[in-house]
Amino acid sequence: MTIRDAEVIVTSPDRNFVTLKITTEDGVTGLGDATLNGRELAVVAYLSEHVVPLLIGADEARIEDTWQFLYRGAYWRRGPVTMAAIAAVDMALWDIKGKVAGLPVYQLLGGASRTGLLAYGHASGKELPELFDSVRAHLEQGYRAIRIQTGVPGLHAIYGIASQSADTGGGTARYDHEPARRGARPVQEDWDTRAYLRHLPGVFEAVRNEFGPELPLLHDAHHRSTPIQAARLGKDLEPYDLFWLEDCTPAENQEALRLVRSHTTTPLAIGEVFNTAWDFKDLIRDQLIDYVRGAVTHMGGITALRKTLDYAAMYQIKSGMHGPTDISPVGMAAALHLGLAIHNFGIQEYMKHGQRTDEVFQQSFTWSNGLLHPGDKPGLGVEIDLEAARAHPYERAYLPYNRLADGTVHDW
Repeated sequence: MTIRDAEVIVTSPDRNFVTLKITTEDGVTGLGDATLNGRELAVVAYLSEHVVPLLIGADEARIEDTWQFLYRGAYWRRGPVTMAAIAAVDMALWDIKGKVAGLPVYQLLGGASRTGLLAYGHASGKELPELFDSVRAHLEQGYRAIRIQTGVPGLHAIYGIASQSADTGGGTARYDHEPARRGARPVQEDWDTRAYLRHLPGVFEAVRNEFGPELPLLHDAHHRSTPIQAARLGKDLEPYDLFWLEDCTPAENQEALRLVRSHTTTPLAIGEVFNTAWDFKDLIRDQLIDYVRGAVTHMGGITALRKTLDYAAMYQIKSGMHGPTDISPVGMAAALHLGLAIHNFGIQEYMKHGQRTDEVFQQSFTWSNGLLHPGDKPGLGVEIDLEAARAHPYERAYLPYNRLADGTVHDW
């Protein structure tokens, strides 16, 4: 078979998604997720203007060759736009291959290594009572691991507090529990790292006292600390036995993780803003992290992330794939198939999509007793309702940004 058609679909049911739909000459279809939060249309243009014309007439069975052609053939390599576009093609071709074979994708990757995937949810609150309520709500939904994000005294609006809405400025509310806001300009949030470092250990002490020692707890520092600040944070959180501390310092400075690692035994998770195996190479080789936070959607698809995770397995480093609602149900399904198959699975981030998103994307993956499973439908197990998708046109949206008290733009 060869590829007859490739269509780029943009829809905004609960937030913006970019989906690539590939159709073969025999009418078999495959879906891929190309969503890049806050820069969706850049990937749309890359796909529509540069990639789709190259797909028509190509052999849809040659997944590895197609990946290498799109990566090496463009000369200008890497970057989130390029890798999200390649990821969409890769996912769609795996989806087609599974449908042709009559098997779910995880079977094509070697079969299941476990019965289900442990997932963590996002609990948050401006103050402790609200945070405790959020933890309890997630436990009632079946989560067996919880990410803890909290307000900081003196800061009005910061990352990760889902209850914040229109009162954070900019005149628009959060949608689908995502930090991105629909609107003409990004919303400004505020930050003070010293205040955060003083406050956070007490929050984890309170959470441990309330919910006990067994519950796996995670925290996302979101790139906001210098290396020495991150080292202090990891050390201060050691008594509370975190499952991981995520993105403790901007990971582009890979040498910084040596300093952090030398000061704390808190497990480190890095990489949701990375795009290729080369971004992870030194961190894995030098054993400076414990979990790979890459996303199938942003790292060139199943083909590329599988290679990265196989390399990580040599160093006892596990997966922690990115999975908030800026990953579409297609990208989420791809992550679940990969996570089910690999040996060194760690944990899967999982935020439930909104009702409108679930109407646009029909999904076969399941959530039961704190575990995810991709399902056993051939391919990825997700189909798109084009009529429903077209009922929700794109709406401009931006992620927030940070300023310090003196007006300096800071890492968000």
